[in-house]
Amino acid sequence: MKHRIFSTALACILALPAIASDAWDSVKSELYGDRVVHDGSHLIAIDAPYRTRNDSRTQIAAQIVAPRGLRVGKVTVILDDNPMPVSAVFALDDPQASFYFDVTMRVNGPTPLHVVAETTDGQLFVAETFVKTSGQGACAAPPGSDPVAALATLGNMTLEVGGTVPVMSADALANLEARLRKLDVDIQHPSHSGMQMDQISLLFIPLRYVETVEIDLDGGGYVDVTGSISVSENPRISLSVPGSAQSVDVTMTDTDGTVSHAHKRIAGF
Repeated sequence: MKHRIFSTALACILALPAIASDAWDSVKSELYGDRVVHDGSHLIAIDAPYRTRNDSRTQIAAQIVAPRGLRVGKVTVILDDNPMPVSAVFALDDPQASFYFDVTMRVNGPTPLHVVAETTDGQLFVAETFVKTSGQGACAAPPGSDPVAALATLGNMTLEVGGTVPVMSADALANLEARLRKLDVDIQHPSHSGMQMDQISLLFIPLRYVETVEIDLDGGGYVDVTGSISVSENPRISLSVPGSAQSVDVTMTDTDGTVSHAHKRIAGF
């Protein structure tokens, strides 16, 4: 798998301690070292709730537009004070001028949220907001489904392609040419965090979550998503795809090595 080595290395970073006062500085240092991280508030629009209605299933979305002449190559979602701060990484095999994502996540407690975009010339841009929670302690909350029953459908996926995704650009011609559509990937997976307790045996349920989701368009690589325990049970991963795409293939691999596939033909513009 193309990003297996990256996923393994990332696991060490994912387990960084989440201390409210210095979590962002710690994560930034581990991920980017001395590299400059520019203010990207004019390039990245984050859509996250002021306060979560359901800590265990919170939609975190953002739209990123690369500076003129550049393309988005990677997007990292960081929930600073989650047990695994680096919550999702989108590595684009086919870099895009504009990219949108929307993922259902666990938000363990009140936390700053950072979205970092890396352009194909190596520049880093960050935008941030703050998410308040309902105090449910989502990463340790009991599963919403029976752990044994969940195994029967684990890995099943449903793919849907919906309407257009708006592009943050004043250039009407660029908006027309982009013609992005939204792909929804619904995955059946319990996403056990390793912090949840079986309500009958009172033993901790072993860690098992969606590790990678590889999305190919028209037989070629498009984007690889690296997950974490921050990704919700039965997650939905939505993202923008070029309107001209005719087919989509998705491969999900979890931390136990289970692999599942889904394919869909779609009508391009």
